[in-house]
Amino acid sequence: MSRFRTGVQIHPQATTMSSLLDAARSFEALGVDSVWTWDHFFPLYGDPEAAHFEGYTVLAAMAAVTERVQLGALVTCNSYRNPNLLADMARTIDHVADGRFVLGIGSGWFERDYTEYGYEFGTARGRLANLDRDLPIIRERLAALHPAPVGPMPILIGGSGRKVTLRMVAEHAQMWNAFGPPESFAELNSVLDDWCERVGRDPSEIERTVAIDPDEVGNWQAYLDAGAQHLIVMSGDPFAFDALAELVEAAAD
Repeated sequence: MSRFRTGVQIHPQATTMSSLLDAARSFEALGVDSVWTWDHFFPLYGDPEAAHFEGYTVLAAMAAVTERVQLGALVTCNSYRNPNLLADMARTIDHVADGRFVLGIGSGWFERDYTEYGYEFGTARGRLANLDRDLPIIRERLAALHPAPVGPMPILIGGSGRKVTLRMVAEHAQMWNAFGPPESFAELNSVLDDWCERVGRDPSEIERTVAIDPDEVGNWQAYLDAGAQHLIVMSGDPFAFDALAELVEAAAD
């Protein structure tokens, strides 16, 4: 049994659809446990006008060409879809994936997405309040959908806000994602445990995931020591197969 789980976030920018789907299949063959993409409309780095693809459509396509890995957005922007619609989209992709979908979600932050696609950007506090409002709606719709999701379809919440985001994780999520460095992750992990105690949640029910750069793979033990259970390497095209192979090998030792 592996000591920790491994994953990859495949960036849907400056690439082609065939490359994205080939990468998903290849990472699955390599042995990763999860494959993710992001939920944006424009590149986040490099050429701002590079090719880019919509995340949920990419996830549906990846679900159709993989067989074993968990799949999800790291993370969905809550602002871009009605919460009832988002629940239905996630449930539908879960059926394509035969029960492997994770509903990863956050409050949103990339202003260009909002302004060019006609969403109100507002404030960080307002977007967070909207997520707090919408999470119960998403859960209610998931419970009402027919047919229901095939798998457990865990909710992953991404973020590091100590006062609101981590409280929402304790209340609603089965997975939580944040970034490093390890010292920061350890401190946030402790805050999440405190929130679990406050709301009466068993902290062991929440899987702790961390998104890392390929050059951080050699630091995997420090992330485990900080409380991470699932390490997800973020990669654009050309995709970081060597880094993932190293991480998968470390997880299996």
